Formats: sequence, structure tokens, C-alpha cells
Amino acid sequence: MKRTTFTVLFYLKRAKLLRTGETPIYCRVTVNGSRFEFSIKRSVNPDNWNSAKACATGGAKYREINNRLDQIKYKLYESQKLLEDRGRSVTAENLQKAYNGKFEEEKNLIELYQDHNDSMQKLIGNSVAEDTHARHETSKNHLKSFLISKYGRKDIPVCEINQKFIKDYEVYLRSDRGCNNNTTVKYIKNFKKIVKIAFANGWIKSDPFIGIKYRLEETDMVFLTQMELEMIEKKEIDIDRIGQVRDVFLFCCYTGLAFVDVKNLKPEDISVGVDGKKWIVKRRQKSQQKFSIPLIEKALHIIIRYKNNPYCNKKGVLLPVLSNQKMNAYLKEVADICKVKKNLTTHAARHTFATTVTLANGISMEVVSKMLGHSSIEMTKHYARITEQLISNEMAKLG
Repeated sequence: MKRTTFTVLFYLKRAKLLRTGETPIYCRVTVNGSRFEFSIKRSVNPDNWNSAKACATGGAKYREINNRLDQIKYKLYESQKLLEDRGRSVTAENLQKAYNGKFEEEKNLIELYQDHNDSMQKLIGNSVAEDTHARHETSKNHLKSFLISKYGRKDIPVCEINQKFIKDYEVYLRSDRGCNNNTTVKYIKNFKKIVKIAFANGWIKSDPFIGIKYRLEETDMVFLTQMELEMIEKKEIDIDRIGQVRDVFLFCCYTGLAFVDVKNLKPEDISVGVDGKKWIVKRRQKSQQKFSIPLIEKALHIIIRYKNNPYCNKKGVLLPVLSNQKMNAYLKEVADICKVKKNLTTHAARHTFATTVTLANGISMEVVSKMLGHSSIEMTKHYARITEQLISNEMAKLG
């Protein structure tokens, strides 16, 4: 932390000579080169002022003045301590406010982030996904670690955040945390949301993110080919927990449901569609975007398989879905058992639906987008991939 230099000087304002022949006494406070000054509401005959010792000399009247000087100095140092105890920067501006009793509680970064996350947690299951809250908790913890590593502090006022802070945090994420570009960008965007809240509430005077831009790099999303999907479908699995995870994963491959939506899938989310068959009709928890998906036979068979499952009956859901963390851990076992050399995750199922189950079978991008619950086709393009098989099928139409 930067060392604070703090000095107090009492002097005579000789340019403001009073009619009585006395000169008003002023106090000048200097903090790290910046200063402010004020009258102490006392005056003295210049002949009774010791400039070297910055005090009055003479009778009882002047002893009262010197007591006043001591009181002011004591109050200034108490104001400095108040700022330090509250984690506030000791600047000339802040010290002047504290001395004059205009000290305002300032929002600290981690405190503000915690408030944000606490509010978000209350909305889980309503307008916020559990994973979204978890990501912000991780982002908050990275900021806490950065503050300790870089500044030796557990928290800082949001008003101290500037572009250098943002750049230093980026370097920390990339180097100390070993985050790749896209992960780094996502954490910084989470942090940016908190800064925007501080700016909107007037806790910082200007937006430090102005002029700073980050871009996500295009990545190849993991999805299963038709052959890999069939390998997982046909593999006999004797371990119940692994078999259940495999079934939930396959269900997501057949429907395109995100983890949080399949976890909360209830009997009332199934209705009869325009074709007289069963459809999933609900809103995505993440975006509240409505989507409709016809249930193919393979998906229906999985639902029927768990019709009398104790967990499903108790929770009022259609499938026994574990936490996302456990799902992804067990999916690695599924991949090993089925000899699929890809990193299977719950999200890979959604990409498989978009690419292998739908797009590769001639379903248009517009329809795929609607089933995924996307607000635009541009979002869908990140999920669906043009495969070599699809190119071959399309070119075959040329004869």
C-alpha cells in the first residue's frame, strides 16, 4: 500500500489583518502533496505568535488558543484513523469531509459484490439459474484473492477502481489463475456488472471500463457424432448412478434442454402439441425465453423409465438429476465406459442436440433456435456446427 504523508501546519493569514490589529489563525493540512486549509476561528496579535513552534505566546487568552490548536490537531488525527479503520483512502478530500463530520459510508467492492450475490441467491429458481449464482461467487472470490495478492487488502472502496486496476486484474487472472482468454473475459464481464452498479448509484464518479473492450475467441464446442451417440445409447451399464446420469445426458441430447431446465422439468411441462403428440412447453430459467420441443420416442422412453422413481416422486420432477458438478464428474465415467474420447459435460448434450440430432437431419437453423429457446439465430450458431456429413448430404442433392 502507498504510504500516506500527513502534516498539519498552523499559520497566520497576514493578508487578512483585522481592525483590532490581530491576524486570523489558519490550519493547513497536507496529504500526499494535496492540501486544504481552514480558519480556526481565532486570531492573535502577530507579536504573540511563535512561527517556529506554530503557537501563541502570552497570557491566559493565548493558552486558550493553544488548547484550541491541540484540539484541532487531535481531531484531524482521529479523522485519519477513522478513514483507515473504514478501509477508506486517506486523501485531502476524504480527510476534510471526515473532519467536518461529512463522512459518508462508502461502498466497498467485495461488500457490494456480496450484496449482489445475496440478492441473486434469493432469485434462484425464479429468474436466476443456480450456475449463474455460482459463477458470480467464483468471480467474487477471485477478486478477493487479487486484492490480497496485489494490495494486501481484503477490500477496497469502489471509488478506487480505475483502468489500471482492471488491467492488473486481467493480468492476475491470466497469469496467477491460469485462465484462458474466454474464461478471463467472462470473469471480467462479471466484475464489470458490479462496477456498473456502483456507477449507477453514484459511488464512483466515472465508468473505468470506458474504452476497454474484450472479445471472446471462437472455440470448437464439444458435441457427439451420430456414431458416438449410438455408442452411449447401446452400452449396457450396471452401475445405477452412472446409468441414471447417462439417461439424463441422453435426454438432453434428444431435447436440447440446459442442465437447470432438465433438473426442474415437471409433469406439467409436458403437454399435447399441434400434432397430437407430447411436447415440452416451458420457459428457460436463464432467460425466461419460451420454447417448445416435440418429444421423440427415445426421450419418452427415458421419462417412462423413471415414472416410479422415489426421488422423482418426492421432488415432483420427471428425471433424477444430480447437481451439475456431480453430473459432469460422472459423465467422465460414462465417456470411459462407452470409449468416447471427448470431454462430456451437461452442456455438450445441448450442442449435440443442435448439431447432430437436429441440424444434421435437415432441421432448419430457425427451428433449432426456437427449440433451444434462443432469442436470435446468432446465439444458435454458437451451438450448431456444420458437419462434414451435412455438407455431404447437401451436395448430394446436386446429383
